[in-house]
Amino acid sequence: MKVSLGAETLAAPTPAWLVGSYDAAGAPNIMTIAWGGICCSKPPCLAVSLRAATHTHGAIMARRAFTVSIPSVAQAAATDYAGMVSGKNTDKFAALGLTAVKSELVDAPYVAECPLIVECAVLHVFELGLHTQFVGEIKDVKADAAILDDKNRVDPQKAKFFTYIPGARRYVALGADIGQGFSIGKSAVAG
Repeated sequence: MKVSLGAETLAAPTPAWLVGSYDAAGAPNIMTIAWGGICCSKPPCLAVSLRAATHTHGAIMARRAFTVSIPSVAQAAATDYAGMVSGKNTDKFAALGLTAVKSELVDAPYVAECPLIVECAVLHVFELGLHTQFVGEIKDVKADAAILDDKNRVDPQKAKFFTYIPGARRYVALGADIGQGFSIGKSAVAG
């Protein structure tokens, strides 16, 4: 039997991503987000939702660009910290010993130490209530060679990605490979 938990933000898992932007003074900043994901295939787009009160919100509105640095478990503590303090008062790159890299394609920095980077130019802005959703057209995806397989696809076992579970407020490493997409479904049907 299912137990009703009410209207909560408990879709799980959610990403644990670092959104990069430059503030009005040109300082690189990152913030941790969980409300985000791919939202269109053509053009390739990614959406992130931020509260207007955040330092990053104003930066994205002004620069019309952002990056998403997707961390590995090695950056889990840094990812959590980047969501605990504001870039208005803290240079998160310096505090965490991370390297800000200026994107050559969009007006935003990314985290050099993260294994997967998505560079986005703002295509749409939607006011949703407490959050603003920024839909970014993906201009490029950059991956560390060490996380790619022999066909240049991201190997999740090598990347060691993790996720966030909102209701439990926990980070969880992604686990064992359970099968090939668009293939294992064949075994679900009798006959």
